[in-house]
Amino acid sequence: MAVTDQAIDKIKSMIVSGELRPGDRLPKESELAAELGLSRNSLREAVRALALVRVLDVRQGDGTYVTGLAPQLLLEALSFVVDIHRDDTALEFLAVRRILEPAATALAGGRIGGAELDELSAQLDALGPASSVEELADCDLEFHRRIARAGGNSVLCALLEGLSGRAARARIWRAADQEGVDRALHEHRAILTALRDRDAETARSWATVHVAGAEQWLRAAG
Repeated sequence: MAVTDQAIDKIKSMIVSGELRPGDRLPKESELAAELGLSRNSLREAVRALALVRVLDVRQGDGTYVTGLAPQLLLEALSFVVDIHRDDTALEFLAVRRILEPAATALAGGRIGGAELDELSAQLDALGPASSVEELADCDLEFHRRIARAGGNSVLCALLEGLSGRAARARIWRAADQEGVDRALHEHRAILTALRDRDAETARSWATVHVAGAEQWLRAAG
């Protein structure tokens, strides 16, 4: 194992054991390097790597801190990975979303409030034939994000956020013709109707159909 990887593992162990907790400030570089039996260069590289994945927060002139370690924060890098893939791997990411999105939608079935459903319905009503890809993608992102959040599972929300960020959604909407756009918006409304009826299984089914349709668009676009 590379020395930097060893340093990363040692810092990870401190966090897992509770020796370092979310929000804690790391000891001074010289002290921590001595405690872990590392060179200062190795420790510095490890800190840099952990800062990139949002485990640590390096504050110039202040010190290095453990972040809040929230799933949303730690999984931010996933959206970057998804965005840079434009081959069959993009379809594989979407297939994972097809597994997770219906589950998140079903979770919202007994939780999402009527006022929030009204707001989502109004957003859909504001779209029209002249809506741009950017407008469709923004509405789509907000639609699924708010439903997932209503389900109350922060890890599932973070995973879906990473798998289907704005760039990924814009790519999908760009691949659709007008008939496909109309069908997708109809599916959005069907999801809202099922959620309003507290019918989690119907909401789950419509979400499955909806994401499967996006897969077809992306596959046809090549």
